[in-house]
Amino acid sequence: MPVYRYPRISASEITPEEIWESRRQWMKAAGATFAAGTLAGLPQLGLAATLPKLDAQQSSKFVLMEPVTPEKDATTYNNFFEFGMDKGDPVKYASKMQTSPWQLRVEGECAAPKTFDLDDLRKLSPLEDRTYRMRCVEGWSMAIPWIGYSMSELIKQVQPTANAKFVEFITDVQPKNMPGVRTRSIEWPYRDGLRMDEAMHPLTMLVLGMYGKVLPNQNGAPVRMVVPWKYGFKSVKSIVTIRLLEKQPVGSWERSQPSEYGFYSNVNPEVSHPRWSQATERRIGEDGIFSPKRKSLMFNGYANEVASLYTGLDLRKNY
Repeated sequence: MPVYRYPRISASEITPEEIWESRRQWMKAAGATFAAGTLAGLPQLGLAATLPKLDAQQSSKFVLMEPVTPEKDATTYNNFFEFGMDKGDPVKYASKMQTSPWQLRVEGECAAPKTFDLDDLRKLSPLEDRTYRMRCVEGWSMAIPWIGYSMSELIKQVQPTANAKFVEFITDVQPKNMPGVRTRSIEWPYRDGLRMDEAMHPLTMLVLGMYGKVLPNQNGAPVRMVVPWKYGFKSVKSIVTIRLLEKQPVGSWERSQPSEYGFYSNVNPEVSHPRWSQATERRIGEDGIFSPKRKSLMFNGYANEVASLYTGLDLRKNY
């Protein structure tokens, strides 16, 4: 089996420690909180430090040769629109979300539809610790150690039929606990989808934890997926339903703003978002707005693994 070792950061890209420290001290003194990634002043509620550990084997196949984003940053700077549109809203409000008991229903074009509880999911396949590069459509990125296993392990349990061409993922809705769903920013529940071959690719991951612990609420507890070569909004959080479909589903953002968010949503630096370029990004945890922009990588750096899925497809039209 191939070992996926992704490129190392060159020495020229690494900020010298003394410069990094002086800039952080300046920003702390100024009391600045910048949306581009400096997290001073954000609430520290719901940090993963108090969550139960989740044992997993370190993956030998999926290895990212880059520094991991600090856990504090990854758990306080989030997109989770059920709790609000601001990056600090999830950590403020997600503690109220009910995550136990939890059931995940897999249904649709399959011979053996089934409902799984969390114990079922944790025992279904050996848990692996895989660090993936993650990229948001707004231009920020992280490197996060996720715990889980390939989504294909779950989908195989329900015996997909030949009619199963696509997979739709649907999140939970808790109006009393999720202030964001009281707005009409998008259609709730949140949903998105993949082609079957994308969902069955080894990189596509059913995630139950991060940083050695169970998932924090603000990061999609208790079960989410991660598709590392696509923009983050495709990695659906707090999943309650998975449907195998014959026809292509329409995601929440695709339905709301089709000119900006397409079905495929692969990271493609050559295709700009209508309101900004996608050619560069900033890594969260690397000195905020002072971090140098880095070039965005095709398929977020996973081209060797997934480019063959799109042979013959115009990735400008199928954005």
